Amino acid sequence: MRRLVAAVAVVLLTSLTLTACGGGSGSSAQDPSHLPTKVIDVTFSGESVTPNGDRYDVAVGQRIELDVTADKPGEIHVHSSPEQEFEYDKGSSTIAVKPITTPGIVTVESHTLDKVLFQLQVK
Repeated sequence: MRRLVAAVAVVLLTSLTLTACGGGSGSSAQDPSHLPTKVIDVTFSGESVTPNGDRYDVAVGQRIELDVTADKPGEIHVHSSPEQEFEYDKGSSTIAVKPITTPGIVTVESHTLDKVLFQLQVK
């Protein structure tokens, strides 16, 4: 009988130890380097632009890429900290925005058209 009680105690203690050790690996916070790159298509045509004031959700540290199609060259300004400015050419351009490390709303605008393109909701 003692052997049975001892065996049950060992099994219980082992299962509790394994459960406690397993709790650390299931973190709820995601590593932004494993998230897919947030790709935002931006199209300039004359005086109009798409998107036009939309809001996009991104994670803190997530990679962001702008696929720009434009009928003439221009400049995009990302009001992050630090601020980021990008020039694009006529035709197609891909712009890699540095990951944003502070939660909040980040406005992205066209200096060429003096318009807000979109906002990034950084969480």
